[in-house]
Amino acid sequence: MELDLGPEIAPFRQELRAWITEQAPPELAGLADWNVAGTTGGYRNDRTAAALADPAYARWEQTLAQARLICPQWPAEFGGKSLDAVRVAVLNEEFYRAGVPRVIRGMGEALVGPSIIVHGTAEQQAHFLPRIVSGEDAYCQGFSEPNHGSDLAAVETKGEVDGDEIVVTGQKVWTSGAAQANKMFVLCRTDPTVPKHKGLSYVLIDFKDPAVSYRPIRQMSGAAQFAEDFIDGVRAPLFNVIGGLNNGWRVAMTTLGHERGGRATVQHLSFEREYWELVDTARKHSQDTDPLVRQLLAQAYTSVQIMRFSGLRTLAQVAQGRPPGPEASVAKLFWSEYHKRLGEIAVAIEGPDALLRPEGAGYPTTRWQNVFLSSRSGTIYSGTSEIQRHIIGERALGLPKETKLPQS
Repeated sequence: MELDLGPEIAPFRQELRAWITEQAPPELAGLADWNVAGTTGGYRNDRTAAALADPAYARWEQTLAQARLICPQWPAEFGGKSLDAVRVAVLNEEFYRAGVPRVIRGMGEALVGPSIIVHGTAEQQAHFLPRIVSGEDAYCQGFSEPNHGSDLAAVETKGEVDGDEIVVTGQKVWTSGAAQANKMFVLCRTDPTVPKHKGLSYVLIDFKDPAVSYRPIRQMSGAAQFAEDFIDGVRAPLFNVIGGLNNGWRVAMTTLGHERGGRATVQHLSFEREYWELVDTARKHSQDTDPLVRQLLAQAYTSVQIMRFSGLRTLAQVAQGRPPGPEASVAKLFWSEYHKRLGEIAVAIEGPDALLRPEGAGYPTTRWQNVFLSSRSGTIYSGTSEIQRHIIGERALGLPKETKLPQS
């Protein structure tokens, strides 16, 4: 079913569908499963890695760049196509339908770029944004620190002004995409004399500088998609401070709260495909006729459909010009807890086979072992389930804030 998004959207969808059919390299869709769920916490897909190096992908990337369909939601003056959230959602749907990738510039596109657009100077926008669109700069995030959990304002990494430069020293952790990044956006403390939210700055640093090193963190799934970072006096020009000194909290809130409505109608699709893979697994293990297994699978399918209709509701909000509010926490809490339950259902279906790792170097895992192990990370990153429940209770339901007990 396609949601009726108004008479002006239908022609856009038809034109886009025809353009993809005409422009996408014929072999592109068969190179990899471009729409595999990105929420599996490090499911290692060597086929996708090889596909990214294929000439067909390079041609497609160039075609999208010429059509301004990389960072398409960005304003045209910054290299995008000024697509609103509804049209971006349609774009995502049509790419998904055709089985071709949307070339996405990761955190640069989704987090750093929007923050520079909102808080950067004209000179900063002209310098940093084209480098994100072209792929020259790939960013990782330097927010989390070892001793502070979800308390972002308790940042200890220091930023000291030295002439026309800022010198950053500290440690970050749980960094995604460190191996692919050449830049990092860092939240650091530049004024320790003021309340903790007010003394922070948002700085773009060179992640390949000799003063920066990182160490992969091995996950229990065997993957190593996260890293801890050591920043030992890396220097950046004050030009790289976005939003001005000591105004980093405001910029960070823009980064964390950036609109995600464009994926509202497609978020459920990768989960739905994964669900049908699990149904096939149940059949292979002769579990598809077991009443309890059938009930668990029915509950899982119901959850996927709830995601679908929740996404449509969010998109309807966006179409009316109302950005999502605290209900985004409902969606994040729902899918992350669902995926953890799905992993538990999967290993129950596989039975004793789920206890045996496949042969191979390192720490290989099967498809469902990986989901069982790595899906737990989804309840932690981007705000733990506990944090999401606090946001839902206090901001959405209007419940009183939790009373903090005095420390003994």
